[in-house]
Amino acid sequence: MFRGFTTLSVDSKGRMAIPSRYRERLMELADGALVLTLNPLDHSLWLYPLTEWELIEAKLAALSDFDRQSRRAKQMMRGYACDCQLDSQGRILLPVELRDYASIGKQVVILGQGNKFELWDETCWKQQRDEWLQEVGNDNGQPSDTLKTLSL
Repeated sequence: MFRGFTTLSVDSKGRMAIPSRYRERLMELADGALVLTLNPLDHSLWLYPLTEWELIEAKLAALSDFDRQSRRAKQMMRGYACDCQLDSQGRILLPVELRDYASIGKQVVILGQGNKFELWDETCWKQQRDEWLQEVGNDNGQPSDTLKTLSL
């Protein structure tokens, strides 16, 4: 399981170093093979170990092409999926098209999300995080039903 928050630099060639605390696990899970794709729900990217991506790809394949949202999810997630391999220094290349989609500049935030990572431009992440926290605060101090199911 991947969890945690890290801010990283993107070099002039568009490469990002995966934090060292995750590298061993990524080597165990998928021999350093990863899949990067766009997040169709937010302007961010999802980074999966190949083994986890294969499970997602099977779920995508099961969706109907006759349902518009299902078809769009398949087109976006599969169509923009990019195979990545950790290099000897633990870096991956973030393709220009995906960096542009997520507005990723010099600083990227990587968030562990269990089976995957989310990658955000640092400025975009801070703005989105603050908006979400403001929304939570505007519910008269009452958590959503989803949050109520968690025993925090």
